[in-house]
Amino acid sequence: MSTKITAKMVGELRAETGAGLLDCKKALVESDGDLESALTYLRKKGIASAEKKAGRDASEGLIEYYIHLGGKVGVLLELNCETDFVAKTDDFKLLAKDICMHIAASNPLFVRRDEVPESFLEKEREIAAGQVEGKPEHIVQKIVDGKIEKVYMANCLLEQPFVKDSEKSIQDMLSEKITKLGENIMVKRFTRYQLGE
Repeated sequence: MSTKITAKMVGELRAETGAGLLDCKKALVESDGDLESALTYLRKKGIASAEKKAGRDASEGLIEYYIHLGGKVGVLLELNCETDFVAKTDDFKLLAKDICMHIAASNPLFVRRDEVPESFLEKEREIAAGQVEGKPEHIVQKIVDGKIEKVYMANCLLEQPFVKDSEKSIQDMLSEKITKLGENIMVKRFTRYQLGE
């Protein structure tokens, strides 16, 4: 016997995810009223939906800034979306502020993987290989590949765990907002300034 889906259950799921009423109801029906399963269902659907929107042109948006530590660290960020309407929403502005604050705290060097220069990666591979010298070649390669993945996570903004919620990466946050706002959203560029650097 399936669980009866109530308006209260739909409301709770909607409050937690920001997804539409029909999507929340469908997720609860699919998961037989289990809230955790419904959340997972919506996240999977949201990520798929966000991936579809990723190819769309995002030429609107805003420049956001963040100054931290009594003026010792500052960030400028260009966050893009598809329409001026979305750029003016509180959700979009809050996302921009959160990303700026994250950049100030985590000091990424690049936005995404494809911006990392080969010379930077080559140097990191050399360091990693030097740390495991003397081990068999096939093991060295696996360790070096693993360390390069960690280099991407440490230095690429979109792959870093969000400082306010380490369960989510910055890309996860973007995907959630893309699903909620219905538009492609992308970090175009950022600059982080630190006094004395």
